[in-house]
Amino acid sequence: MTVSVYHPDLAEVTTAYLGADDLKVAASILYNAYFDDPLFVDIFQAEREGYEARLRSAIREEINTFWESEQPLIGLYEEGRLLAVSCMIGPDASFGAGRFWHWRLKMLLTAGYLGTKQMIAKEEKVREKIPAKNYHMLSLIGVHPDHQDIGLGHILMSAMLGLLDEDNQSEGIGVLVTLPKCLSFFNNAKFAHVEDIEVGKITGKVMFRSRNI
Repeated sequence: MTVSVYHPDLAEVTTAYLGADDLKVAASILYNAYFDDPLFVDIFQAEREGYEARLRSAIREEINTFWESEQPLIGLYEEGRLLAVSCMIGPDASFGAGRFWHWRLKMLLTAGYLGTKQMIAKEEKVREKIPAKNYHMLSLIGVHPDHQDIGLGHILMSAMLGLLDEDNQSEGIGVLVTLPKCLSFFNNAKFAHVEDIEVGKITGKVMFRSRNI
């Protein structure tokens, strides 16, 4: 039996900031996107019972904190249905410290002490390597599992670069890449490799895309 897979018409896809009603769907998309990511597998201990719950909780708290702090949450939509999402931190240095006081306690209750500690360490290590003072940080990005490999990621990247162009404060966009298959995506968008870092047992690549390119 042949199963027909629906793919959206890319010409009909629109870009917009997420609304409050989109947060649950966004969390589901990102959960699937990061389920097999080696960094999350290591931090939230996939070998232990409850990995799925810890990962879901961590992503939910990330999205909720971004929403409450009015950070850029960009979505791709077709007829009101969310297909892809990216979560970014704007070029406001105060968000890093202020975020942790609110976010840390919730993460401790949902993701556990070790997971929370490693997530914080990851962010601090990445920020130390970014060759800029004011910049956007891409924290999470994902495409609905039914609609991957059809170009939605590139549309989402164009939206993020458009946000960069509109913000004169920002010197560029930083990201930590831990999946080798994702390197070509960021290379194609002219992200440059800055340095490798180790978080727990995982080695990731800090990459940066300057606004001056």
